[in-house]
Amino acid sequence: MAAVHGDVHGHGHDDHHPTGIMRWVTTTNHKDIGTMYLWFSLAMFFTGGFLAMGIRAELFQPGIQILEPELFNSFTTLHGLIMVFGAIMPAFVGFANWQIPMMVGAPDMAFARMNNWSFWLLIPAALLLISSFFVPGGAAAGGWTFYPPLSTQGGLGVDMMLFAVHILGASSIMGSINIITTVLNMRAPGMTLMKMPLFVWTWLITAYLLVLAMPVLAGVVTMLITDRHFGTSFFNAAGGGDPVLFQHIFWFFGHPEVYIMILPAFGIVSEIIPTFSRKPLFGYSSMVYATASIAILSCIVWAHHMFTSGMPTVGQLFFMYATMLIAVPTGVKVFNWTATMWKGEMTFETPMLFAIGFIFLFVIGGFSGVICAIVPIDIQVQDTYYVIAHFHYVLVSGALFALFGGAYYWLPKWTGHMYDETLGKWHFWLSMIFFNMAFFVQHFLGLAGMPRRIPDYALQFADFNMISSLGAFGFGLTQLLFVYIVIKCIRSKEPAPEKPWDGAKTLEWTHLPTPAPYHSFETPPVVK
Repeated sequence: MAAVHGDVHGHGHDDHHPTGIMRWVTTTNHKDIGTMYLWFSLAMFFTGGFLAMGIRAELFQPGIQILEPELFNSFTTLHGLIMVFGAIMPAFVGFANWQIPMMVGAPDMAFARMNNWSFWLLIPAALLLISSFFVPGGAAAGGWTFYPPLSTQGGLGVDMMLFAVHILGASSIMGSINIITTVLNMRAPGMTLMKMPLFVWTWLITAYLLVLAMPVLAGVVTMLITDRHFGTSFFNAAGGGDPVLFQHIFWFFGHPEVYIMILPAFGIVSEIIPTFSRKPLFGYSSMVYATASIAILSCIVWAHHMFTSGMPTVGQLFFMYATMLIAVPTGVKVFNWTATMWKGEMTFETPMLFAIGFIFLFVIGGFSGVICAIVPIDIQVQDTYYVIAHFHYVLVSGALFALFGGAYYWLPKWTGHMYDETLGKWHFWLSMIFFNMAFFVQHFLGLAGMPRRIPDYALQFADFNMISSLGAFGFGLTQLLFVYIVIKCIRSKEPAPEKPWDGAKTLEWTHLPTPAPYHSFETPPVVK
């Protein structure tokens, strides 16, 4: 991105840090906090993955095998909540904490103590979600979107879930304020906004989206709580309320939310592709404008989740066209990634494989999204497995693959050791094959009419469900390989090269030793 001037070890040589458990409990260091976010999200990924394995085991054959219908509904509900709020989002915040100060030349995050608090709020929220399975009445079972009237009727498990969502929202708001302040106020001299790495740009825009969307979620959750316990009727028609109002407020948060989960992935991919193509990112400024356009448009498309809830035709048309418009800046990004690779000196290390896999499969998810945006088609496929196929293509082969790519890309910088390249490639190809096995056939199930969120199904859906379940089990097992690769990398004796990727041009590679020192930039670097 920018040439760097000055002492390569511009961090001084003071590398003291506290040790023992209190180092982690009380830390204000952005790298420690980033590490805790990443381990937390990995733990939640396996928790949500366990629930997914339960869902797919039940759906392996028609009939009720292992999960009672109510427990099955709790599994789908908590799988969604844990994966979205516990796995994907904290993982990207972990990347932000680790990378943003190093990429803009800052000594740490702007609000270091608030950063610690943002992380530790996640623990009680996760405990609330998981322990809700064990209270009378069981966990929430109304879907991760917790529409009323189901969410106004459930027991204690629903209250625990609502409280957890509140806490997670508070954590996200604090994290985003921190990121915005760090990026706007703490860049190194010469690091103008348009010289920032794309990952920093995508996170800045994501942080603004979080500050906009999370209070809306807090509002709708509060309205649900007062409906449940304090006699209000926001969503109760008998008391003059409207259950569809909940859907509008929820999705006004929920649609920006899904872009919150993909924009940092775009940022990671926009760092990996130029590095392994050994040329600068094609169309840098158009990438920035495309990201901002996606963020703005994401706020005017929410009701495409509600085409079957009785909207006037003019509303359906507006939301259909607005949704299809988002394909334009997204297409600009895909074109720019492709153009960056064009005639580059490409090599295919694991981060690059995940980035290319991301582009390929994310585009499939993008296409099925445009298909869902077309009102007459959506009326057919709404609440079927077609929708599940769509959002897993953008969230698993989109967000998650980008996270894997970023982890392999920065592990040498974080740990000072190189991961096992052969095992990394195995992880990629097994993930790629099993992911498509699990989710591609779900498009067919959805088009054939299989509804989502059900534990049993008609016989004609049996074959594709068996294929999907086998793919899901394979995908879940493959992720154990990832944990092995990461632990093997951390415990490796061999130091990583100073700059393992010769195409890497951002500050954390050009201006900091490997592994990154405990304190990043005590003297700010000067960016030419």
